[in-house]
Amino acid sequence: MTTVPAQTSTPMGPLVGTQAAQTVANHAERPEKFSGLDFKRWQQKMLFYLTTLNLARFLTESPPAITDGDVQSISALEAWKHSEYLCRNYVLNGLVDALYNVHCKITTAKELWESFDKKYRTEDAGTKKFVVARFLDYKMVDTTTVLNQVQELQIILNDIHSEGMTLSETFQVAAMIEKLPPSWVDFKNYLKHKRKEMTVEDLVPIWWSMVNLPVGTKKKIDNYKGKGKGKGKVVDLGPKKGGVRKQVFQFKGKCYNCGEHGHRADKCKAPKQD
Repeated sequence: MTTVPAQTSTPMGPLVGTQAAQTVANHAERPEKFSGLDFKRWQQKMLFYLTTLNLARFLTESPPAITDGDVQSISALEAWKHSEYLCRNYVLNGLVDALYNVHCKITTAKELWESFDKKYRTEDAGTKKFVVARFLDYKMVDTTTVLNQVQELQIILNDIHSEGMTLSETFQVAAMIEKLPPSWVDFKNYLKHKRKEMTVEDLVPIWWSMVNLPVGTKKKIDNYKGKGKGKGKVVDLGPKKGGVRKQVFQFKGKCYNCGEHGHRADKCKAPKQD
């Protein structure tokens, strides 16, 4: 009776190792090594990595209890220890050498994970103030494209959310508009006075429309609004005809009658020259 569990349990250790090795071979790159900064980000990446290896449970589990004389429970414990050993060393190998030397003496994956959480989460508390300061101090400039600066601002906003702080959609939109560079003041005022409530997604096509604008170039509000207004040519709007306004353009040439610029000879009010 006792020979059956012994035969079935013998290959459990090698089987677990083989499965883990196959999973690692098919897995993507490991998380970058933790150096003591951005703990929460590294912790999430490492947890995901261990989950794909079916080892994440050993970060919280204690060894299973065994029954004296029960060969199956003893074999299960040995298999558990093997997988727990892999989990612990995957975590340790995710540290830079200096931190590896500090934490390698911790004997279980659970104790190792808990020690990280206790030490580095406390240090991350100051990160919230740092991220908020980055957001408040961020100002767009005319020497860099607006799109790149908007993307940098979105990264800061994402960092704020990852720290557990929430900002309303309205606040985020208002902040992005307010931080536009000085040369975009007209466009900034145009967006600020729009009656329709805007979301961050509404701003995306606007930012993309700025991609091809040279650095330091002001945004032409009328182009965005679709009015097709020329550069100083339109001087008046004629009366409506059928609901459509007719644009009136000013003549820029020289009058042959009086020699002045801005009107034709047939429109000249000066006495006719012989």
